[in-house]
Amino acid sequence: MIKQIIITSLALVSIILFFEFNNLDLLIQNYFYDAQLKQWLLNEDNVLFDLIFYSGFKKVLIAFAISLLIALVFFYKTRLIQNYRQGILIVLLSLIVVPSTVSLLKAITNVPCPNDLVLYGGTYPHVTLLESYPSDFHQEKKIKCFPAGHASGGFALMALFFLFKTKRNQRIALVSAITIGWSTGGYKILVGDHFLSHTVVTMLIAWLLILIIAMGVQKISNKNL
Repeated sequence: MIKQIIITSLALVSIILFFEFNNLDLLIQNYFYDAQLKQWLLNEDNVLFDLIFYSGFKKVLIAFAISLLIALVFFYKTRLIQNYRQGILIVLLSLIVVPSTVSLLKAITNVPCPNDLVLYGGTYPHVTLLESYPSDFHQEKKIKCFPAGHASGGFALMALFFLFKTKRNQRIALVSAITIGWSTGGYKILVGDHFLSHTVVTMLIAWLLILIIAMGVQKISNKNL
């Protein structure tokens, strides 16, 4: 587990630095923005897309977390919960810790979204994580866009990897969670709310936190045996 944590940490730092020194984010985002019509490929006012990839998804995720909590609190003596208690706890903690951590990072990084940029009809200059705003730019309040908050809920589901016991089911759970994370994160890219780098970084942060949570839960469980 320590090795995986180190590898994921190095991957996270590498990805951040990679996007700092090229314009890949802008090159990709340009494909989704019509400069003449001044609109993105997808309109976030679309009720169906919003229901599937944003508001509806958030409600389903909250309901799932609540159901796990109820299972641990009220049905902890049943054989099924006993057999999967450790995995359920890892998933529940991940669903809480990952979005909360990403939300905290968003509050302090002060990085604008594509929608905010002058390039796409906004008022902000393009600034990356390690860049400072131009001296002549007046910012009234911090902006909260990096990393991708909405996708963090989907990527938190990667913790389902630790719920299952066979490698086949673990792989299915991991691939499914990544697909969900990129579906919700991709939606936010297509409506101009996030760059590709925001979502990639969120995925790596989520996996790093999940590994740390899993290691902690497993150590505590082993001590109690």
